[in-house]
Amino acid sequence: MKYRHRVLGLLSLLLVITYLDRVCIAVAGPRMQEALHLSPVAWGWVTGLFTVSYAAFEIPGGALGDRLGPRRVLTRIVLWWSLFTSLTGVASNYYVLLLVRFCFGMGEAGAYPNAGIAISRWFPPAKRTSAWGIGSMSSQLGGAIAPLLVVPIQIRYGWRASFYVFGVLGVVWSIVWYRWFRDSPAEMPKVSSQEVAEIGISIRSPQALP
Repeated sequence: MKYRHRVLGLLSLLLVITYLDRVCIAVAGPRMQEALHLSPVAWGWVTGLFTVSYAAFEIPGGALGDRLGPRRVLTRIVLWWSLFTSLTGVASNYYVLLLVRFCFGMGEAGAYPNAGIAISRWFPPAKRTSAWGIGSMSSQLGGAIAPLLVVPIQIRYGWRASFYVFGVLGVVWSIVWYRWFRDSPAEMPKVSSQEVAEIGISIRSPQALP
């Protein structure tokens, strides 16, 4: 298997996890509203605040990836949102939950732009659209399987446990990503010169950027 296809596999798994974490709160919603005594309006603020922070930090997150490279930035993004995914399960009242979900959106912002940066650095121009299409399809798969995973966990262990489990998934992914991935094919050990030539671009290490 070519190394760029392994990169796409890791990115596709990441996009699955992003939707698992997002859909988790939707599936857990009725139980959370009952446990925390939240009205429909209050719940609307909980879910809406994620969107506000996600939108506000999307462009800065992508710009940071251009500057520092997707290896470091995606690691930071996934660790951040995994922390606040787990903290969602710890939330004890409405205001704590609002803060946690705002920080969750802030942390997850930039995931898609940085996945795009990684694809642009690892795939030749003619293959980038197909690679991104596979990634996008994977994200929808995450949304489809989330209820199948979340509901059994919540029935057996409670709604809080589902957030702990998905938080751990993100931490595991970020460790694998940081240890294995490199921002440029030329920096990746054991990538053949033939594959580097197929990709057709040469990118300097982010540390060398002005």
